[in-house]
Amino acid sequence: MELKYINNNDNYKKILDVLKLEFNMSDRLILKLKRNKKIYLNEDLAFTWTPIAIGDKIRVFIDFEEESSNIVSKPISLNILYEDDALLIVNKPPFMPVHPSALHYTDSLSNGVKYYFSSMGISKKIRPINRLDKDTSGIVLFAKNEYIQECLVQQMKSKSFVKEYIAILDGILSENKGNICAPIARKENSIIEREVNKNGDTAITHFEVIKTFNNMSLVKFILETGRTHQIRVHSKYIGHPIIGDTLYGKSSTLINRQALHAYKVSFIHPITKKQISIATDLPQDILDVLSI
Repeated sequence: MELKYINNNDNYKKILDVLKLEFNMSDRLILKLKRNKKIYLNEDLAFTWTPIAIGDKIRVFIDFEEESSNIVSKPISLNILYEDDALLIVNKPPFMPVHPSALHYTDSLSNGVKYYFSSMGISKKIRPINRLDKDTSGIVLFAKNEYIQECLVQQMKSKSFVKEYIAILDGILSENKGNICAPIARKENSIIEREVNKNGDTAITHFEVIKTFNNMSLVKFILETGRTHQIRVHSKYIGHPIIGDTLYGKSSTLINRQALHAYKVSFIHPITKKQISIATDLPQDILDVLSI
């Protein structure tokens, strides 16, 4: 994969200007490109300090052969929603972590992606862009190279990357639409649990009630910030925890996990610059609750 740019900007005096201002590359990635001789000017190998003129063509090859030896390759079925040379987007089932850990060394989503990449002859690091709790289902993105990862992380910071969730909350909300603005911090003496705390990090969640039934509410959430357990913490904070959430609420006979699903993402494709929106259906266990 390569990036191309024909210089039409009088303010760009050298290749470094294009890399930093046009492609928004980090210093780390630029250094990596220099070391691996991936930068070209008018078909010739070039350096970041090489002067450029109007009409010059800059090409940057952003693919590298990479190792991900820290992740074990395991054949795990993937529900692929979208794939191209830059991205892999999958629908994660509940009860599966995104990252390997001591308790899930070979059965995480990343293990399955590593196997899939290897079967396709792709030698890449495993780069999940967003994270979901083990028991939360839904959309997870994987970047196929460092540049794509950088671009999407920048979009998250600038709020142009939109994440939407569906959850079933206990009880009937007093408002059908609104915002929850309450800072979140790690709970004292816990390595997992979070809480609303005035000394925490800014956390903003937008919500809209889709329907109510049997003293429960089906709610759509859009995250403006991405704090750990944000929707779960904010739902508890407003007095309506997610059903089945044993950490922030209580267990449920209706579902054996928190009824939370990451159902949609929208972002600008880093290469084509087109708007991409990917959505997925609700999983069966949440549909079963809705059918009660």
